[in-house]
Amino acid sequence: MGRAEARRAQDSTRNAKGKKPKKTGIRRFFTWKMLLAYFVAVIGLGMGAFLALYFYVDVPKDGNGAAKLQSNVYKDSNGKVLARIGEVNREEVPLAKIPENVQRAVVAAENKNFWTDPGVDVKGTARGILNTVMGRGKQGGSTITQQYVKNYYLDQRQTVTRKVKELIISLKVQKETSKEKILEGYLNTSYYGRGAYGIQAASRAYYQKDVSSLSTEEGAYLAALLQAPSQYDFGPAATEAGKQNAKKRWNYVLDKMVEMDWLKKDERQGMSFKDPKAPKAAPGLSGQNGYFIDAAKREVIKALEKQGRKESDFAAGGWTVTLSIDPKKQAALERAVKDQLLDDLDTKAREGDKNVQVGAVSVDPKNGRIQALYGGPDYLKHYTNNATREDFQPASTFKPIILASALQNKSKTQDNDPITPSTIYDGTSERPVVGSDVHFAPENEDGYSEKAVTVQKAMNDSVNSVFAQMAVDVKLDKVKQTAVDLGMNGKQAGFVEAPAMSLGSMGASPLDMAAVYATLDNHGKKVTPTILKSASQNGVELKRDGAIGDQAVSRNTADGVTRVLRGVVNDGTATVVASANYPVAGKTGTSDDNKSAWFAGYTPSLVTTVGLFGEGPGGKQVTLQGTGGGGRVNGGKYPAQIWSAYTAAALGGEGDDEFDLDTDISAGSVQAPATAPAATPTKGATPTPTPTKSGGATGKPSPGPTRSGGTTGKPTPNPTKITPTPPKPPTVPPTSSPSGGGTRPNGGLETDGVKP
Repeated sequence: MGRAEARRAQDSTRNAKGKKPKKTGIRRFFTWKMLLAYFVAVIGLGMGAFLALYFYVDVPKDGNGAAKLQSNVYKDSNGKVLARIGEVNREEVPLAKIPENVQRAVVAAENKNFWTDPGVDVKGTARGILNTVMGRGKQGGSTITQQYVKNYYLDQRQTVTRKVKELIISLKVQKETSKEKILEGYLNTSYYGRGAYGIQAASRAYYQKDVSSLSTEEGAYLAALLQAPSQYDFGPAATEAGKQNAKKRWNYVLDKMVEMDWLKKDERQGMSFKDPKAPKAAPGLSGQNGYFIDAAKREVIKALEKQGRKESDFAAGGWTVTLSIDPKKQAALERAVKDQLLDDLDTKAREGDKNVQVGAVSVDPKNGRIQALYGGPDYLKHYTNNATREDFQPASTFKPIILASALQNKSKTQDNDPITPSTIYDGTSERPVVGSDVHFAPENEDGYSEKAVTVQKAMNDSVNSVFAQMAVDVKLDKVKQTAVDLGMNGKQAGFVEAPAMSLGSMGASPLDMAAVYATLDNHGKKVTPTILKSASQNGVELKRDGAIGDQAVSRNTADGVTRVLRGVVNDGTATVVASANYPVAGKTGTSDDNKSAWFAGYTPSLVTTVGLFGEGPGGKQVTLQGTGGGGRVNGGKYPAQIWSAYTAAALGGEGDDEFDLDTDISAGSVQAPATAPAATPTKGATPTPTPTKSGGATGKPSPGPTRSGGTTGKPTPNPTKITPTPPKPPTVPPTSSPSGGGTRPNGGLETDGVKP
């Protein structure tokens, strides 16, 4: 027997004894023991890899950019939404604001075991990963925690890496965060259709109400939307099949609430589906809304910067800005502008009528809140906010500030006599001011020229030469400081300490002048008008300075100026606003070349400034001459008419209380004593010739005494006189400047400034 045969015989013998032959080749690696070992090794490696990933993947400190972006919501004083501005229509709300049944509806629809689960659905996630690998789309389930993590920390991409991260971060979030905060985050980051992110935006998009007002039925519909927002929407493009599917999903949500004992069966049976409201175009920046938002945004950013924060904090969104705008007063202001001015314009027949811009601000002097604001024809057509622009001159509305500074500083004339409403000044037109190194000899409108005129009379008729001299007497730096204290912007480029300042040569906005006159109305206590009723970001209120500050000028000074300004209304350039029902104090103003016309006036409870501005192509300042088919436009015409119509409507025809004046300053007489010596320049003084006046009708003031203007006190006897000393030689060429405007009782125009 050979060797080979011997081996075969040996193997045959072994097989006969029941022993299996040894596996050879690749078969050696697939025994059941080896397979079990492989399985255990794979599980171990998987667990090791998962643990490594668990410790490697951290919960991001901040949410992703898209999740943090929100719109800023603007509301009027009644809570009505005016606009949402931002890249994403989202407004975060705390969980406490969301009705409990609405919360339950979402949990019942999306993850009924949310309150007890570990935060992840391992089987659903594994299935989702497998489906992603095999290209089967977005199949696979996930918990509310996982959906929140995906919305807030990650993104919507369908990748294995993203799903693994989602699982790990969800486990950590579940461990570190309460269920309530997770649910709140989910409700605020989920997409509900109609461009609405978060349940607050969805509530407004589908039911046009705040989320806190949602019923159980409405909440169930919003919960149903989460599965397929576009398919379940009842908008114009919705199909009948889509509507039926939405109702089925709605019923499913309510049935799940019953199953979880979150809704009683009998209550469920009594519920019926209510169609959501048709989609509504989101309110935006059109009309006056844009001007409101412009002003409010400026205020919020200013407050943030004062706290060391940046404008980007506001741009990030999440702000709810409630405006102080009173809808009724706002409607009254817009109607007054239309009735008193716009209806008088013919932009087709008169080229100049195209250049008229209106700005107005109305303030409650007791709290500083802006009640109404007119910024222009339409924000989308004219972006410049006429209510806050500071490029036009306030003209003679500045003159009360000079008097306030004189009274506050107890200033004296060149003859060392106290300046009071009864002080006599030389009202000669083109008379050079005395006591200034800068030559200035302003012209009075219509050739108005009197050798002796009281301060009261000069205010009534807006006599330029008197206030130019008074500003120098008070000291120009003190006048400017008083203007700033009362509310003007002293940093304006044109706000220089020169005699021309007396005629309002600097730039100022209706908002600036409203601050000044509101402070006077508030008995000298500083009023900084605000359009903000409140401002908060994600429920945290913005800290900002109060609208009412300290005394800018004494009550004696402020009330004294008010008493004088009552005379302007009753006997001067603003008689158009006089009313038996509304005690009024105010001042008109018309700038050089008639580029602006103003009326700033107040009752005890309401301060309103109205400005008309001539703005040509490219924003160039042009004259208002010829507006409405007439001649010169002065403060006593359109501005005063708008003011009067608005104030009557705003006060509701109920009138207003009398001014509560506490001052020892009496209104001055409008007639200088016949025995008072006339103040004239010293002979030999040769004033530099001044340009001609800027236009207006002729007419001289009526002679003889008239009323002193709305006060019960008698005019102070023996008014103080002033005899100017010789003027100093001019060192600078004459400075031209704008000044006042309005209609005098005798039919002539208020004194005005000179042209360059």
